Amino acid sequence: MIIQCNHVLVAHETDSEPLVVLDIPEWSLAAGSQVAITGPSGSGKSTLLHVLAGLLVPRSGEVLIDGISIYRLGEAERDIFRARRLSCIFQTFNLLQGYTAIENVRMGAALGGGDASYAHAREMLARVGLVHRMRHFPRELSVGEQQRVAIARAFAREPRLILADEPTGSLDPRNRWIIVELLRGICREHGCSLLVVSHEEEVAKAFDERINFTDLNQVMT
Repeated sequence: MIIQCNHVLVAHETDSEPLVVLDIPEWSLAAGSQVAITGPSGSGKSTLLHVLAGLLVPRSGEVLIDGISIYRLGEAERDIFRARRLSCIFQTFNLLQGYTAIENVRMGAALGGGDASYAHAREMLARVGLVHRMRHFPRELSVGEQQRVAIARAFAREPRLILADEPTGSLDPRNRWIIVELLRGICREHGCSLLVVSHEEEVAKAFDERINFTDLNQVMT
């Protein structure tokens, strides 16, 4: 299994009692799987991804990524583990605005201990159809092109797992399908597991395996 969640509970402190936002008794994702989780905005899907990425410490429970219990690692160890084993793709892209597309990809690879060479970064941009734009800055790229750079940067790390949070939320319908198929195709080629969360049912239909978040998160039942 690439992901295993055991009795994961996330709660926010309030003046009265903790407000539980995520309660997952047991859930796992097989290595190499491509899965879409759908649910309404504000239901906790992004919280789940932050927990899986090691960015948000749950109140209780255990999360294993690639067999490693990530919350038994120290914070610095968790940062290194995350950089080397998985990549996150967010709706906001998080590109470095002062750097070109190819520089963004190279730095993404370097942070993950991957191949940060010019040739490798160029190859990643070629895979997403952006070699001709590799020397452009994010502000000079369309929204769809920026998302492609974010995808190239994510795969430049050669991760075992991709976590994508509403990766098509800022795109028009045509580019939405292009990005989804691009993500799925590259994951198949690299043997990388893919977990996408989205409130868009049309995005979920592109996946053979779909999960309704209300069935996963016991807070919603």
